[in-house]
Amino acid sequence: MRRIRVLIVDDAATMRRLIAEALSADLGLEIAGTAPNGRLALDRIAAHAPDVVILDLEMPVMDGLQTLAELRKTHPRLPVIIFSALSARGARATLDALALGANDYVTKVGAGSLEASMRHAREQLIPRIRALCAQADARVRPAAPSRPAPTRPRREGPYARIEVVAIGTSTGGPNALAEVLPGLPPGFPVPIVVVQHMPPLFTAHLAERLSARSALRVREGFPGAVLAPGEAWIAPGDHHMVVRRFGAEARLALHSGPPENSCRPAVDELFRSVADAYGPGTLAVVLTGMGHDGTRGCERIRDAGGAVIAQDEESSTVWGMPGSVVRAGLAEAVLPLSQIGYEITRRVFGGRQGGRAAA
Repeated sequence: MRRIRVLIVDDAATMRRLIAEALSADLGLEIAGTAPNGRLALDRIAAHAPDVVILDLEMPVMDGLQTLAELRKTHPRLPVIIFSALSARGARATLDALALGANDYVTKVGAGSLEASMRHAREQLIPRIRALCAQADARVRPAAPSRPAPTRPRREGPYARIEVVAIGTSTGGPNALAEVLPGLPPGFPVPIVVVQHMPPLFTAHLAERLSARSALRVREGFPGAVLAPGEAWIAPGDHHMVVRRFGAEARLALHSGPPENSCRPAVDELFRSVADAYGPGTLAVVLTGMGHDGTRGCERIRDAGGAVIAQDEESSTVWGMPGSVVRAGLAEAVLPLSQIGYEITRRVFGGRQGGRAAA
């Protein structure tokens, strides 16, 4: 089997060596080359045809954002993973890179042992490389005849009245959210709660960007926040976010319990709490992401009488999370990203106007 060819782009020679050594733990990967700046990286992409690029952002000659902008002109589908600093500046630059077409990111660890840095790079980079390259391969292979993925039938009769929208996403999520949330209309009549797998600092900057582009007010969640119509709340990095009911009010709570599905915040944790707080008034949306976080939470939502929709494979950066929900038969609808905002609006407003679900 052909090995996955990786190009490492970082101005620090020690970091290039660390990443190369970390990736050597996987015999299915090989280093196609390294580059200390973006200009040389573009040359080496043309010469060595890597399957994936690991890209630093702060470099001399040509930085990561400039490199990515040029790269996407000639290689729109080549997977790119940003390797960025865990800082406010790094968070802003990483979100810029995702908007320019980077597929995913990994944060560099701070001061610590070489062994810890190596383990972090190995554990964070290898699964992403494999997932992104598998998705890229799936897009270029001829489609094999297969039975359609199982979905729950759409409901007949009047729409259920939606009282909350809960969204879970991971790899590719910032760009997916940047399409879905700005597409929702002014006067949106229910609150939205979101888990996007991201570290601290990143979620606050993501909320700020989404709020600037949306009719909704988008904020990072905090303890005691009251869920109100027309507002979206994003779980803060390194905290689980849950919804608690207090009479007629629903409020957010945060906690630092153990990671679930290796994630904190976890989609499952949020979804279960929303099912308990809103029952059949819940609409869950599972967007692009690696892994299977959200599947158990969707089971709880369906058992409570709520509805689930999922992003389709073709429009997903990685079809792990939505694919798991679809394969479990939990999704009423499987839609391309471009249709998900419309579907959310259709169901939320339809339930308030006595509309009927489409067949």
